[in-house]
Amino acid sequence: MQNKKIIRLAIAAMLTALSVVSLYAIRLPLIPSAPFLEYDAADIPVLIGSMLLGPGMGLLMLLAVCAIQAFTVSAAGFVMHLAASGVLVLIASMIYKKKPSFKRLIVGLVLGSLAMTAVMVPLNIVFTGIFLGQGAKAVAELLIPAIIPFNLLKACINSAATVAIFAPTAKILKRYTDGL
Repeated sequence: MQNKKIIRLAIAAMLTALSVVSLYAIRLPLIPSAPFLEYDAADIPVLIGSMLLGPGMGLLMLLAVCAIQAFTVSAAGFVMHLAASGVLVLIASMIYKKKPSFKRLIVGLVLGSLAMTAVMVPLNIVFTGIFLGQGAKAVAELLIPAIIPFNLLKACINSAATVAIFAPTAKILKRYTDGL
């Protein structure tokens, strides 16, 4: 029993570390009109971990990533990343873990991506308005042309990458996580 806990913790720590590295290594502006909105791949390892180890562990991994981000980049990033990615991780992993299948993985990621995009609308109005120093009205004008497309694109890219990585490696990884 103790070995299973150690393996579970080691997998979660490894994926969390990978998420933090990808948070800083991969930063790309996707929408030219809003270069402050940068894509990062930090959700991919957390999503894989939540599919393997469950929604609770996925949220703990995400909390660790967001805390590191808050201390190194910005505290506002903590709230926005935790809320948005938390919705994606929770919805996707709860749907998948109920009865694991490729179809449920896809459905969970699609619904999670849509929910993440919806959650980011009010969060961006509040926090990006403060960050830019222009207020909510200026951010509201960016919703349709930049913020909503960016968040939908980011969630879809991370979901597609999760499928591409998780699906072929799930059988191997499940040998270490089944029953954990």
